[in-house]
Amino acid sequence: MFSIGVVRSIWRTLDRDLARDIALVCLADALVGISFGAITVGSGLPLWLPMLLSVVVFAGAAQFMFVGLVASGGNPVAAVVAALLLNARHVPFGFAVADLLGRRWASRLLGTHLMIDETVAFALAQRERERRRAAYWGCGLGLFVAWNLGVVVGAVVGTAVGDTAALGLDAAFPAVLLALVLPALRDADTRRAVLVGVAVALATAPFVPAGLPVLLGLVGVVAVLRRGATETTDEQEQALADRRGGEGTAG
Repeated sequence: MFSIGVVRSIWRTLDRDLARDIALVCLADALVGISFGAITVGSGLPLWLPMLLSVVVFAGAAQFMFVGLVASGGNPVAAVVAALLLNARHVPFGFAVADLLGRRWASRLLGTHLMIDETVAFALAQRERERRRAAYWGCGLGLFVAWNLGVVVGAVVGTAVGDTAALGLDAAFPAVLLALVLPALRDADTRRAVLVGVAVALATAPFVPAGLPVLLGLVGVVAVLRRGATETTDEQEQALADRRGGEGTAG
């Protein structure tokens, strides 16, 4: 699936700045992993659960949601459904990075498992295909190792971490995502999509189950896409009208 030569090629493609940014994200995710492991064990759930979730699921937000619902007495089936709804945003991610996953089924399976917000953001920020591929796999493999090590440490330490909210570890995950999103806000269409999505998510948060506001916020992307399609159609119609006008004048 992945030879040592392929891994070396990926790391050689990463420049110093990109490798540094990936390392910082891995460090932040390791801290969040520590808080997740500690919160899970501190909630009275078994030691093996956070470790199993981190290997099999590998999606921080979904893992936090699942543990939060189960720890509060929720139905495990409902917790799984809520986590799946939250991870539904990965469907469009798959279309965006499909060409980076390789052709063999084993490579595509592993690449899909590593498809999280950070890996997609780092990949799409690169211009050349080889750099996108290197950023995706370098970030994905690094985060998988860092997250799982952090979860193991947090689960073993358990309640020794204490109140993770007081330490600020719970803020690390959204802070990382915000840092990744900020550079993209230079684009006007992206800003409009974000503003519409945030408004919808905030307006619906008090009335719908946790996780759904994130999905409903995707309406911002749909609105921008429809606006772009309308503008394209108008431009095409205008170009056609100008061409017909020119032909009439020439006649």
